[in-house]
Amino acid sequence: MIASGGLDSSTVAYWLADRGSQLMLLSFDYGQRHRKELHYAERIAGHLGADHEVVDLSDLGRLLAGSALTDPGVQVPDGHYSEASMRSTVVPNRNAIMLSIAVAAAVSSGADAVAFGAHSGDHAIYPDCRTSFFDLFAAVTREGNEGFLAEGFELLAPFIGLTKAGIVEIGRQVGVPFEDTWSCYKGGEVHCGVCGTCAERREAFQVAGVVDPTVYSTSVPGVAR
Repeated sequence: MIASGGLDSSTVAYWLADRGSQLMLLSFDYGQRHRKELHYAERIAGHLGADHEVVDLSDLGRLLAGSALTDPGVQVPDGHYSEASMRSTVVPNRNAIMLSIAVAAAVSSGADAVAFGAHSGDHAIYPDCRTSFFDLFAAVTREGNEGFLAEGFELLAPFIGLTKAGIVEIGRQVGVPFEDTWSCYKGGEVHCGVCGTCAERREAFQVAGVVDPTVYSTSVPGVAR
């Protein structure tokens, strides 16, 4: 499964492990400014006793100018995911690239599924997190690997219709160590507390009624940490 070290993918990993899946976590260094997330993916893999591989796509970042995640000249915006400013955090075709590599690895190893953690909160800004994209990619995968996929092979996006708060609740149920997940796009020593992913993370814990163990550098009045 594709593991960023974030809350969503970590919850997918624990959800699958809870169902008896044998996991291999696949992470990507694509030149992202918050590459410290890779260390958190390693932590999650360690907790689950799963293999963890990091694919080096760091040179790819040079070709992806204009995104706040890969271009040092573009500032990571503060605010909520619903705001138009979050468009600057789009990395073109990111999920298609990652899913393609994950599918190739699955075919080579005989794995019977590839999973990733897209959810409904991503849909407004990220086209490659939408159900329509996922369904088309699944069709391309079946066509492009006909005769080579493991029996019953599936592409899984189990939370694609859920809110972030719903994912937090599932994470609580399956025992995700939330303190060992990373969301912040700014990649500082602690979560900044105000960028899009931090705002969404704060909100999700609050709405779910789950204690948020995250340390934020910026407090928001009226929002529990």
